[in-house]
Amino acid sequence: MLTEIDFYKSRLSKLEPLFALKQQQINSLLEITEAVNNNWPINALVRVYESILIAQLGIQKIALLVKGDGNKWDCISYTGADVAFQQLDYNAFAEKFNDLTTVSTVSGYELPEFEFVIPVAHKKNVIGLAFLGDFRAGEELDTKEEKLKFTQTITNIILVANENKRLFKSQMDKAILEKELKLAADMQNMLVPTTMISNEQIETAAFYKPHKDIGGDYYDFIKISEEEFVFCISDISGKGVPAALLMANFQANLRAIVARNYALDTVVDLLNRKVGEITKGEKFITLFIAKYNMKSRLLTYVNAGHNPSIIHSPSSVELLDKGCTILGMFDILPFINTGEVKIEPGALLINYTDGLTEATNEKGELFEVEGLMAYIAAHYSQPLNMFNANLVEHINEFKGSEDFDDDLTLLTVRFH
Repeated sequence: MLTEIDFYKSRLSKLEPLFALKQQQINSLLEITEAVNNNWPINALVRVYESILIAQLGIQKIALLVKGDGNKWDCISYTGADVAFQQLDYNAFAEKFNDLTTVSTVSGYELPEFEFVIPVAHKKNVIGLAFLGDFRAGEELDTKEEKLKFTQTITNIILVANENKRLFKSQMDKAILEKELKLAADMQNMLVPTTMISNEQIETAAFYKPHKDIGGDYYDFIKISEEEFVFCISDISGKGVPAALLMANFQANLRAIVARNYALDTVVDLLNRKVGEITKGEKFITLFIAKYNMKSRLLTYVNAGHNPSIIHSPSSVELLDKGCTILGMFDILPFINTGEVKIEPGALLINYTDGLTEATNEKGELFEVEGLMAYIAAHYSQPLNMFNANLVEHINEFKGSEDFDDDLTLLTVRFH
């Protein structure tokens, strides 16, 4: 007959493995927590994780997967199994359950190497999957359940810690990028003239709106003498920081070359060589550059693949399209033509980038040069700042709800 002492001894002998397991779990949990608090990298955390599962819990087959940016999954632990995990659609797999699950019950997937799968969620999104198999033989059912619960706990701790670190790094990278973009935008704004020329002979005005914080358009005024000045407008291929850096370099070269008072064809030739040296043929620049003599009223210009500037005079309208191909495409430009225009009093010169004429409405129609010329004909006598503002508003009305998909730059000159 079983005595009460014998009963408790028997009961205690059954509980001893659980007590030992609990002590192991506490020690392991402390080890994992300390590693997380010390900001160990994920590969080091995984080594601790594998050691606990294999040596202490007797789980011989492990596959641990994490989901990163763009729903891309990476297998960061793969021990004791031969299944080709890279062939699985983990996103679809993870949608089939939301808690510890027996693999055999997940329909449509054959994973004989594993018995259980543990999903790990963060803010309701599955960020990881732990596949487990080949538990040490002879385990009691309650002990096995305890091991699974504990494995689920430490899997969550490791993967959530890794996800928080990834999100923090992403936020830091974003903050650094935003700061760099702000610095680049400030640098770019310093390159754009803030003081426009206005005297008895000429009056100038400009409008500049980058598509995003940093654009690829550029315009400038450079005084040569009391009677002459050079002005230009250009469009640099690309956007963002690379375009801003190229713009800064282009402005420095342009100003240095123009200061030597070369003829415009020489200026353009030298600029083309500089652009080629810098970009190695990977980026290009369109440019309209002109020199105006206020005494002779002669405007000379070169159009290097840019949108044709429009000179609207009381007696005529002319597109300024003589010049050459875009800068940076050829080591040596095949040809450079220089145009000349005698400027009438009251003439209006409109320089612009293709963000203006390529503005698109909801029907897919472009504003185009014809739309610009029609607007100029009806409004060219307006004061320059009013003309620019009203033209931009007119284009906004034309495109309706459609966004600009390029920078918008407008440089206007009135000749008195």
